[in-house]
Amino acid sequence: MTEEMILANATLVLPDETVTGSVRIVGETIAEVATGPSVPTGAVDCDGDYVSPGLVELHTDNLERHIQPRPKVDWPHAAAILAHDAELASTGITTVFDAMRVGSIPSGQRYAKYARGLSRELWQLREQDALKISHFLHLRAEVCSETLVEELDEFGPEDRVGLVSLMDHTPGQRQFRDITKLEAYLKGKLGLDGDGFQRHVADLKALRDRNGDKHEIETVKAAKRFGAMLASHDDTTDEQVRVSAGHGIRLAEFPTTVEAARACHEHGIKVMMGAPNVIRGGSHSGNVAAFELADLGHLDILSSDYVPAALLLSAARLGELWGDMPRGLKTVTQTPAQAVGLNDRGEIRVGARADLIRFRMREGAPALNGVWSRGRRVS
Repeated sequence: MTEEMILANATLVLPDETVTGSVRIVGETIAEVATGPSVPTGAVDCDGDYVSPGLVELHTDNLERHIQPRPKVDWPHAAAILAHDAELASTGITTVFDAMRVGSIPSGQRYAKYARGLSRELWQLREQDALKISHFLHLRAEVCSETLVEELDEFGPEDRVGLVSLMDHTPGQRQFRDITKLEAYLKGKLGLDGDGFQRHVADLKALRDRNGDKHEIETVKAAKRFGAMLASHDDTTDEQVRVSAGHGIRLAEFPTTVEAARACHEHGIKVMMGAPNVIRGGSHSGNVAAFELADLGHLDILSSDYVPAALLLSAARLGELWGDMPRGLKTVTQTPAQAVGLNDRGEIRVGARADLIRFRMREGAPALNGVWSRGRRVS
């Protein structure tokens, strides 16, 4: 027998307004949306709490954090995947594009490949119906690397690759165009001294000169082969955005300047910024603040990046900043879903997947009172 549930007397967050109403769920789907404060017999009385679509996360490094909780620690992968999945569910995320780096530098033991093996373990758990929420792959294609082409060739259309981002972390440009910021970051992270840092910079620049252009071309081809959305990463200048647009890119992750964000919108490219940037008021590398882009109307999508709980908090803060909670929530629901072609979720409407969250604002922070994925309560 198909299960049925009604969330009643809720403040429903619709795409352009909030209304008092109820949502009836039948199986995995929203069957009815009604207005009014009535609570039918057997319904869940939400007592005025917000009920919103589940959050759609396009860029998070959270799985990597569970796999390697400390340097040189390789945590058991099944346990790490399950913990990651449960953590995201507990923060209101019901669809995630798990970011995995492709493009390694085996020489000098800088960093090794891992994405192909880890994604297979993720899909094994999915086939067993062991995961609470919906997972896709986000391949972060590092062009400043040695093995990018070989690693991309290991994936195909069957691998649920929904997003591929062109990443170039060569020192002296994009995110780390300010070398002094990069130096402070890497000395803290890797324990490099001055000479070690200079060697690191020189090695990466030489690697980019050898492989960068070829890797960029092959990444664009791979995204088309997967049927995946192609994204840019850390665009800084109008010229970089123009090149991105030429590749057919329609999503920009973390543009680092107002100039780049404005150019993205001129080219019809959606702008994604990190939720921690919203909460902290700026970026650790000194790039443009998300709040600044929000004020200018150049921010479309938020990602939790390295803090899953930041996604709902930042969207609610934007909703308060704009005086428009639906607009704030759209940055983590409808807009990211549509950006990657997932038209079955991201909004409360009849026929959509029953991915929903219930929360109440407490002291300026959203407190979750329930999370449902495909109609099943997962938190």
